[in-house]
Amino acid sequence: MFDMLFDGLGLVMSFSTIALVGAGLIVGLVVGALPGLGPLMGIILLLPYAITFAPVQAMGFLIAIYVGGSCGGAISAILLRIPGTPLAAATLFDGYPMAQKGRAADAIGIAIAASALGGIFGGLILILFSPSLAAFAAGFGPPEYAMLAITGLTSIAAVSGQSTLKGLIAGTAGLLLATVGTDEFTAAERFTFGLFDLSNGFSIVAIVVGLFAISEMSCLLSGDDLLERPKLSGARPSFSTVLLVVKRWPNLLRSSTIGACVGALPGAGGVISSFTAYAVAKTFARRDEGFGDGAEGGIVAAESANNATAGGALVPTLALGIPGDAATAVLIGALLILGVFPGPTLFAQHSDVVGGIFLVYMLANVALFVIGILATPLFVYVLRLRKVILIPTVLLMCAIGTYAVGSSVFDLWVMFGFGLVGLVMRAADYPLAPLVIGVILGPLLENNVRRTLLLSHDGLQLFVERPVSAVLLFINVALLLCIVFFTLRRLMTDRVREDVCEDGA
Repeated sequence: MFDMLFDGLGLVMSFSTIALVGAGLIVGLVVGALPGLGPLMGIILLLPYAITFAPVQAMGFLIAIYVGGSCGGAISAILLRIPGTPLAAATLFDGYPMAQKGRAADAIGIAIAASALGGIFGGLILILFSPSLAAFAAGFGPPEYAMLAITGLTSIAAVSGQSTLKGLIAGTAGLLLATVGTDEFTAAERFTFGLFDLSNGFSIVAIVVGLFAISEMSCLLSGDDLLERPKLSGARPSFSTVLLVVKRWPNLLRSSTIGACVGALPGAGGVISSFTAYAVAKTFARRDEGFGDGAEGGIVAAESANNATAGGALVPTLALGIPGDAATAVLIGALLILGVFPGPTLFAQHSDVVGGIFLVYMLANVALFVIGILATPLFVYVLRLRKVILIPTVLLMCAIGTYAVGSSVFDLWVMFGFGLVGLVMRAADYPLAPLVIGVILGPLLENNVRRTLLLSHDGLQLFVERPVSAVLLFINVALLLCIVFFTLRRLMTDRVREDVCEDGA
């Protein structure tokens, strides 16, 4: 572990890398603060620019957006009573009441300090556990990778919202899209319809930008508040607010632990961790703390948990190549584009890159406190932008960035096409993240299943003959049974409620 950190230190200690981390933090805080954007959107928008840098610099920039965006939503939640991201929904409970009492600066300062300290804790979890997990997985072969891909695909159920079936349909569509292009084994073209531009399949960047960014901006265009300017007062937090967080260190450690553990579960995400940490903190709080009425401990719990989640989510992302959430799924795509393949081989073949990623993550969280406190007035100013200015700016960045990846006009058509797909999916209440997970994990699943079949001479016995593969198979079956059980229980509960409402009417 220390050798990896030392190897990565040389890649991190340069002006360009540090400057990119700082720029990424500012971008992340801004997109996190603006309602409707968030860290995922920031990563997607700037992915085309990031991949022009070296791997550690690119990942430092994108991870800093991830870190800053996970915190930025608290600013609009506190000042406007509108969470910039779903991650900040729990922060709203005490952040806005505190601002109404004239303590907006303290509330923002506590949120930023708690996010930074929680993120550092998540970074320690990342550094301590991901090398061990990768070392355990170093002996994996095609059967184990195939089972891991299936494990990653089960995360679709966790990011599918209220409809697991719709999530599975979207994930299946992603798997089908991953088959487009040239077959790795036979060099035959599949589903290209004679189009040379499809010989390498669909661009991941075009899919993600279209699916999320284009569809989101299109939805915002349909609103009736395009010309309205939000009204809010300025806030200048102080560095001393970190003392308000530190004196609640049991709450901080407990909430950060919850965030890191939940983040390590594929598909769980910061929303679950922040609400869980808030509920636990409220349970342990004294009555006079006034949770829900401007309690400092409520902000500490929610913000430390959602930023610690980022470090936890990077553990399976780097060690196993399984995305912890939608944002890390895009980070996997960035690594693949950069020619660096996440998983156990990453630690063996690119230890300096892994060490660099660890260090830039820690650097981003340390810098989050300083930059967040100093730049809060800038974020308040950005929150006053009208949507009529914001939307065309984002759309222009989408088009320029997508074209810049491959200098392909076809990718622009793909981007707009998936923008339309995203709109249809939103209208039909289909989750978007499962489709992306399917596109990314599809090749990993297909290629390793086919390699396993070749090694076992077209038999399936190799999946159960190898101990680790057999254990993973058992885990996958158990996860699928749990998904079916909880889905059926939710459907039965909904049906009972409908019957009760009908009887009451």
